[in-house]
Amino acid sequence: MSAAPLPSDLPQELLPLSWLLGTWVGVGTGQYPGIEDFRFGQEISFATDGRPFMAYISRSWLLDEDGERVKPLATETGFWRPRPDNKIELTLAHPTGYAEIWEGEVTITGLENARITGAKAVLKTTSVGASSSAKPYSEGERLYGLVGEKLLWTFDMMAMGKPMGNHLAASLQKVMELSTGAEDD
Repeated sequence: MSAAPLPSDLPQELLPLSWLLGTWVGVGTGQYPGIEDFRFGQEISFATDGRPFMAYISRSWLLDEDGERVKPLATETGFWRPRPDNKIELTLAHPTGYAEIWEGEVTITGLENARITGAKAVLKTTSVGASSSAKPYSEGERLYGLVGEKLLWTFDMMAMGKPMGNHLAASLQKVMELSTGAEDD
């Protein structure tokens, strides 16, 4: 799917993150010391209602050898907030008892005909809040990249008393463009 025109009412602050807007689906792998390696399917959506932030939701499923869904794995929801000088903030909540604050930076690596063709967002946790029943998790690092027409991302974490290491990585394809919805007001 080639890049669609940006909505004319997209807030200026969201332009550096506009490459994320839409729904992405694909497959990834998971691993971490103490757990069995696995494959997962994922759907991620980035949307805006016309205000200068993006709503985010991610859902994933364990996949069998044939690529069929076996059971739900993870869900996370939050908001991406652009800040001055290409900085970004991300707030995330998880049903497993976590809330996280992430901070980082977005870099545009490719631009053609006023369309972003390459970009990356690098984020690190600045705060992890956990309920008393949540598993030990203290820190994370994420990288999201637009490479070709794919969204590639990776998640490293420090958890369960183990050092920082890769936990998840996926390659996603855009399946739906999203408008801001502001024209419905």
